[in-house]
Amino acid sequence: MTPKHRTPLTLVSGLSPGANHDVTSLLRGDDQRTAVVHHDLRRISSGVVLRTVRLGPDESHTALELAHGCVSCTLREDLLPLLRSLSADPDVERVVLRLDESMEPEQVSWAIHHVLVGDRPVIEDVEIELVVTAFDAGSWLDSAIGDETLAEHGLPGAPDDERTLAQVALAQVEFADVLVSAGAPPDAWTAARTNAVLRRVAPAAPVVALPELSKVAKGAEGLEGVEPSGTARDRLLRVLPSHARRGEVEDPHGSLLRGEPPLRPDCGVAVAVFTARRPFHPGRLYDAIDVLLDGVVRTRGRAWIASQPDTVLWIESAGGGLRIGHLGAWLDSAGAPAWDDVSGERRTLASLRWDPAFGDRHQEIVVVTHDADPQHIEDTLRAALLTDTELAQGRQVWTGWTDPFGQWQQDWQEGWQDDPRDSTERADARASAHGEGNEK
Repeated sequence: MTPKHRTPLTLVSGLSPGANHDVTSLLRGDDQRTAVVHHDLRRISSGVVLRTVRLGPDESHTALELAHGCVSCTLREDLLPLLRSLSADPDVERVVLRLDESMEPEQVSWAIHHVLVGDRPVIEDVEIELVVTAFDAGSWLDSAIGDETLAEHGLPGAPDDERTLAQVALAQVEFADVLVSAGAPPDAWTAARTNAVLRRVAPAAPVVALPELSKVAKGAEGLEGVEPSGTARDRLLRVLPSHARRGEVEDPHGSLLRGEPPLRPDCGVAVAVFTARRPFHPGRLYDAIDVLLDGVVRTRGRAWIASQPDTVLWIESAGGGLRIGHLGAWLDSAGAPAWDDVSGERRTLASLRWDPAFGDRHQEIVVVTHDADPQHIEDTLRAALLTDTELAQGRQVWTGWTDPFGQWQQDWQEGWQDDPRDSTERADARASAHGEGNEK
């Protein structure tokens, strides 16, 4: 049986509207059979989304009124069916999807792969061939290390969207196959520090300057090592590494150091990798959370807390925003998924780590810093682990301890299935670990 042809799809994301527009235009070029789709979410809190579709000489603008003002509603009710419709149009050869500045490409990719439209996902109709993130070289670093919310920055979303600009900035570059830099840094130090951060959070993504891409689109010499023929899209595809993810959502139970980021400090930017084979004390970890925020660009990792012995906790921070969620059960727990139902990578890592008493339970947290001492992070987290005396007390005692993390939990996997936006809208902690309510 001949495999069904899937329409090539490129995602364009980034915080800068101008850069996103320029990259999208270059990727379209003069190709009259490339459809360009954009959803403007600036009025989504009022339940209105402005959709623009350009194909050939035609450009349509449609105001969509949604029952619920949220990104997931836009995905389910309009974007996914639209992608299927475009894939069936004989006049459409490929699609470029320019995401709103507040959107993260991973959530869109997840929805394309997993959300059913009718009885099947849209990934059966389209093939994500490239994810591009544009960033402003002059302002991106400040966005990535700050604690300003999207609303404070002028990127309002749904009323309950409390994400920080840093959370979106980091998520956009981490998921990219290629990064396009626009603008100019104010000085050489900012340029060097920006590059140092990008090499540690998105080590596998090549960086292309927007002027170079413009030269390529005009048929001039542009990208080093690439023949001067073809479109801007062709050139970007050729510089991608063979292991580019191309929209694949990676297993959060897998490696946290994909792409082999440099571990040596550079321009004050460093990587701390914390590992341990005993659980955290919930109270002491709660008190230590500030160490994952102050002077930190990004934290990502899996944690084992004594009061929740069967739960894989996920800890993620960016700038001043923190998320505590969970990834389901450890493979050694009673509620674990079947061994054959998890990824091969997770099975391999679990086998290598397996402990006779605790199975695959472990701590692994990767922290990228810009103004913090990695050794202080290591010492602080290690002090939050159970002592030998506490470890000997066993689970019956551990599960009776006060657990400040219980009220923060949101199920990562169920959240994605029910609402892809839940993967990025966090239980936030801004600026300090001693805020109010659920803010830590």
